[in-house]
Amino acid sequence: MGVCLPGTDRRETEETMEELALLADTAGVEVVGRIVQERAALDPATFIGKGKVLELRQMVEETGADAVIFDDDLSPAQDRNVERVTQVKVLDRSILILDIFASHARSREARTQVELAQLEYLLPRLTRQWTHLSRQVSSAGGISGGIGTRGPGETQLEVDRRAIRKRIRDLTRALERIEKHRETERKGRAGLFKAALVGYTNAGKSTLMRALSGADVLVENQLFSTLDSTTRAVPLGYNRQVLMTDTVGFIRKLPTHLVASFRSTLEEAVRADLLLHIVDVSHPACEEQIAAVLETLEGLQIAEHPTLMVFNKIDRLDDPARLSALMHAHDEAVAVSGLTGEGMEDLKRKLYEKLEQGRVVLDVRVSQTEGRFLSELYEVGEILERSYEGNDVLLKVKLPGEDARRLQLVG
Repeated sequence: MGVCLPGTDRRETEETMEELALLADTAGVEVVGRIVQERAALDPATFIGKGKVLELRQMVEETGADAVIFDDDLSPAQDRNVERVTQVKVLDRSILILDIFASHARSREARTQVELAQLEYLLPRLTRQWTHLSRQVSSAGGISGGIGTRGPGETQLEVDRRAIRKRIRDLTRALERIEKHRETERKGRAGLFKAALVGYTNAGKSTLMRALSGADVLVENQLFSTLDSTTRAVPLGYNRQVLMTDTVGFIRKLPTHLVASFRSTLEEAVRADLLLHIVDVSHPACEEQIAAVLETLEGLQIAEHPTLMVFNKIDRLDDPARLSALMHAHDEAVAVSGLTGEGMEDLKRKLYEKLEQGRVVLDVRVSQTEGRFLSELYEVGEILERSYEGNDVLLKVKLPGEDARRLQLVG
């Protein structure tokens, strides 16, 4: 169920509805019908108006549907009112995405983030008949109940608001501990050039990651197949490498509270030296997808980060003129195919150039007694020249500007 408001292009609404159908398919749902209503304003009670709710109920009866999924977020009251009329469970875009997140969460961090987001979504809805959203776990450990039922656990949904809030606080503290551990890992990677793959979900980031690093990275043709951030070393030649991190994909109408819930996962993008904005150039709505990613990056306050546009899946592109226009519109863009490997050397060369841009060449005099300092220089820098004068070592070293400042070699 979608709504087209004044100022919104009907084509754009149809595209987001098509995306909603893909999300539903990823969650294991068969779509049996869809409705788009053009309205001057949203109805505060039912979102779509009483007449359209009755039409919705009729379609539910005719198709035998057991759920209605809205393309926007509903208030608890709207959810409850539409459900009362249609007599089937009503879901919105947020809970659908959370359902997919729950099925794809692998690590402890991802599972913690998903449960936290689920509880924050469910907390204001605890006054309604919400037991159909609970998780039903069989004695064998299987989950039944279908879409929208991958909740944080039946026993937790039956406790009062105070217990739910306590659980939210516990999960928040757990994420803080995980973030401290991540911070320790980042310190161990100080001085290494870091790049983060960002982009629309299913743009081929994981395939590209596997092609660049040669490492075993999960690749699935599904929306939000990557939920956990994955970091791998990518060799660039000339004894250089970049640490590359694959992050969760973005999507149009990605609720802001979900972005906030996954802030720690996206922190790798926030702290990266370079963002690789991966675009599925074969997608008919790729320009709208680019805009959606930029909007999310603005929400993370990293829209101004150094960014390299990477147009992926050129092996599936039918119109070369379209690629030429996009390449012309974006400076320093690279066209690649993560699947066939075409353009990968160009991408590595661009990465090498970006890495070198942030490096400085310095003449350094160090006493041979400063063994720890010398060891760190050798670790983070490239020694171009070396000579000795008395008890001093004279070095010409190339190293990242960040490390030069940290080691107090430059102001």
